[in-house]
Amino acid sequence: MSVLPTFLTQINESIANESFIKMSLGNYKGTVEQLKNIYIKAVLIKRELKLSFTYRYKTRDITKNFEVEAGLAEIEQLLDPKGFRICTLFTTAENKICELNGKQVWTLKSENPTATKPMHLSHDKQKERKVGDSNKTYLKELRLTDEHGKVYKNAQDKWKQINHYIELLSTELNALPAKDLLRVVDMGAGKGYLTFALYDYLNNELKRKAQVEGVEYRKDLVELCNAIAQKREFNALNFVQGTIEDYKPQSDLDILIALHACDTATDDAIYKGIQHNANLIVVAPCCHKQVRRQLEQVKAKNDLSFMTKHGIFLERHAEMLTDGIRSLILEYFGYQTKVMQFISDAHTPKNVMIVAIKKSIDKAKQAEILDKLKSAKAYFGIEYHYLEKICGL
Repeated sequence: MSVLPTFLTQINESIANESFIKMSLGNYKGTVEQLKNIYIKAVLIKRELKLSFTYRYKTRDITKNFEVEAGLAEIEQLLDPKGFRICTLFTTAENKICELNGKQVWTLKSENPTATKPMHLSHDKQKERKVGDSNKTYLKELRLTDEHGKVYKNAQDKWKQINHYIELLSTELNALPAKDLLRVVDMGAGKGYLTFALYDYLNNELKRKAQVEGVEYRKDLVELCNAIAQKREFNALNFVQGTIEDYKPQSDLDILIALHACDTATDDAIYKGIQHNANLIVVAPCCHKQVRRQLEQVKAKNDLSFMTKHGIFLERHAEMLTDGIRSLILEYFGYQTKVMQFISDAHTPKNVMIVAIKKSIDKAKQAEILDKLKSAKAYFGIEYHYLEKICGL
């Protein structure tokens, strides 16, 4: 007699007595191309318990939610010699493994439990807030939260942006070399939302001693941020007035940030990071006028001319070309670069972030990059890129 009906009954019972945690199906022998595994968990959708199936393919995942009864029927159909040949049920009491052996007979065995039941079954994933909870006094001083730590309605986008920013950088921040003191500069700090968040995350969440300096041209914002930092005893956080171009770090840097620095100010920031051996350079460029003006003047004839004759395409092309060359130049100086999307606020719609991690300089790669820069400039009809110029390439 097959043990499969017994196993299906045990699944049903675990759901009924709330010991069910999750399930996995593997060893697929079916005909659906690239399907590898299926993972199942219980979720609450509009207060109704359902089974959420994640069908894992080689290059993508597809999620489907079933009523419990329909989900159990789907499991029964999937467990087949021409389908999935092993299924593991994880409960609070034990793991149950149902497997089709070499003799084409279903077997059932129990093992000690290895999974932990989640705190809640909400279908909407509760994102981890890298800044921690919102009940932090500096957030109140920055007018993001009220006295009870509740984020103001009109500050929700900024709150999401702050957490998204830290989340994007968390891997790189965790991987920074071990040292007694991290030196960080945030160029174009503005009102300091992200500067305060970075300081808080490094010092209080990661427990890394970090000295953070914000550079901002507007005197009133510098004074405001310094007052908040002093009031909250963020003793290693300081804001100075000045431009990115004129700022002179007192020592080598570990982290250089420049978000939404306009046009060539982004290049000035990158150059400062290269000059001062920053281990991590992060920029979110804003405006790309320097290269665009050259593209408009020259109007080079090439295979892309049919696109760049349209103003909106030319603008986007200028952005990609400008930031692509920035990435190449960073790689020339031994940085590993990656480009990602960054949530912006209402006033700064640009949303590309370049993250550069200091590695080692490769002479052969440098020669290759110089050839690429030369070819790109000739193809698009641009004389120079500002970052290339100030770096002396």
